[in-house]
Amino acid sequence: MSFLLRALTWWNSQTINTQFWTWRNGTKVGEDGEGNLFYQNRDGSRRWVIFNGEAQASRVSPEWHGWLHHTWAEPPTEAPLPHKPWEQPHLANMTGTEEAYYPEGSLQRPEPVARRDYDAWQPE
Repeated sequence: MSFLLRALTWWNSQTINTQFWTWRNGTKVGEDGEGNLFYQNRDGSRRWVIFNGEAQASRVSPEWHGWLHHTWAEPPTEAPLPHKPWEQPHLANMTGTEEAYYPEGSLQRPEPVARRDYDAWQPE
């Protein structure tokens, strides 16, 4: 079943063609905390990621995103970026999940906030 899924879908890690291309032309550069693998070709002109699980672009951390788009020449494994103490760790996009952010007053929030800045019109 795994072979059939990889042959017919691109969102389950990698397809057979991508695996063959990576085997033939790719050099592994590193791996991030989520298990995504990062590759480049021999001359460094092409860079790509093989996702660990579902292909979701928001699962790539900012460091690796910058490397993939040629913002930095060195990958984060060789030249890690300095982090400020106030920076939070990278999170994937949580939209549509239980962990999604719902601001105060949202209809999706479990405990709605009572509004105090509005008085409904009442006919006299």
